[in-house]
Amino acid sequence: MASKSGKRVVTVTNPEGLHLRPANALASLAKDFSSTIQVSHRGETVDGKSIMSLATLGAGQGVQLTILATGDDADEALEAIEALFTAGFGENGDEAHDTNHTPVGNDS
Repeated sequence: MASKSGKRVVTVTNPEGLHLRPANALASLAKDFSSTIQVSHRGETVDGKSIMSLATLGAGQGVQLTILATGDDADEALEAIEALFTAGFGENGDEAHDTNHTPVGNDS
């Protein structure tokens, strides 16, 4: 049986880019899949399961990366990785949505 393969182009949306924390999140997620995961940027392709390799890409906010997956669970891997990028690795200003501004002690 031939291995499945596919690719997706994703955009780095989190403000600090693909620094160590999101690189760790991406590598950890990629390791959940048996497929080979590669990430390409400006002609450089690195192992998507290697935190340090991902961090060396220098992918700042707004950069587009190509994710390549090859293996039996390639489609699932690409879906999960794309969702991680879409969510901005949880760094897209969730702090700015602080709704705890209700005045306290105003029982007039």
